[in-house]
Amino acid sequence: MVQGFDAAMRLMRNRDPQCQEDGFAQLRAHAADYIAALIEQFENEQQDQGLRRWLLQLIAEAESPAALSVLAAQLDSADESLRGWAITGLTQLTTPEARSTLWHARANGTIA
Repeated sequence: MVQGFDAAMRLMRNRDPQCQEDGFAQLRAHAADYIAALIEQFENEQQDQGLRRWLLQLIAEAESPAALSVLAAQLDSADESLRGWAITGLTQLTTPEARSTLWHARANGTIA
């Protein structure tokens, strides 16, 4: 699986928009299987904000409890898109921890 993940990440980093879309689609189909690797890529990516947004979208769509801390941390992001995917991911988790995290963020005014 790692080989497939690495190949898809290479496509997502390609300058060709179609290659980027193809890599995203490959990862999207298996996001839950790759959750640890997706989180690692997201945390290590500091240069390409578009790629960070896509990675967080994949993390959110994986609906994995392993993503809770990453999603919760992005509720404070200055990037509206990252905040949006964090909210989506936490909402889709439907765990008590995710609901509590969202409730606290709304109560303290971090999110609407």
